[in-house]
Amino acid sequence: MAASFTFTHAICRTPSISSVDGLRAVDTGAPDLATFRAHHADYVAALRATGANVTLLDALEDFPDSTFVEDAALCLPKGAVIMRPGAPSRLGEAAAIRPAIEAAYGPHMRQISGPGHIEGGDILVTEREILVGKSARTDAAGVWELRAIVSDWGYTLRELQTPPDVLHFKTDCSLLDADTILTTRRLAASGCFDGYDLIYTEDGEDASANAIRFNDAVLFPAGFPRTAAALDRAGYNVVEIGNSEAAKLDGGMSCLSLRFSPPT
Repeated sequence: MAASFTFTHAICRTPSISSVDGLRAVDTGAPDLATFRAHHADYVAALRATGANVTLLDALEDFPDSTFVEDAALCLPKGAVIMRPGAPSRLGEAAAIRPAIEAAYGPHMRQISGPGHIEGGDILVTEREILVGKSARTDAAGVWELRAIVSDWGYTLRELQTPPDVLHFKTDCSLLDADTILTTRRLAASGCFDGYDLIYTEDGEDASANAIRFNDAVLFPAGFPRTAAALDRAGYNVVEIGNSEAAKLDGGMSCLSLRFSPPT
């Protein structure tokens, strides 16, 4: 069983009415709430179709970006870590997600205490290691504290650098299987994925790099036909899901869920 993409559980959160006021690197307009929620429902259904037990949390109106639950926690087979988001408006999301994580992990839970910051969108977990890209939301102090935590659990962490003008490390990459990563050329050019097999996003489709392998499915944002076809040719079960509204808030497939198998 590949622990980096084989899961029994997931946690998601319904988009809030306040999501129209969410953070965005480039303002392309506010998301349409009805469409956003319809896409989110399709996403949750796709997770459940793999056989996973999905907990759908209520919307949090005080936190417009809180549907992007991945940034608030890191779920690993040996334990979970509550993050410390780098955007001031998102700091409260960590406390909000804690009860759901505690219910799943019990005593196998730790927390980034600071002063550093780190968000789950900058963390790619593979079968070999944990890759963390420093970014505007994740700093060296946050990476240092996470390294100390996961080292206790026997994981190896490698610190990298997210490209300039890219919000999160996983904006530009995702895990497809134990040996293969979907990536943009601009990220792979740094050599950060040496030793892995790579599939590159097609020209003009860099925004498709953020997908998730969840059991037998690759949840993939709709609207990028050439990259989707490349994954299909490579033998992956591609499930396309609308992401137009989440994308207006810099959100992708991985951002919308916490994926895990609780420790036994």
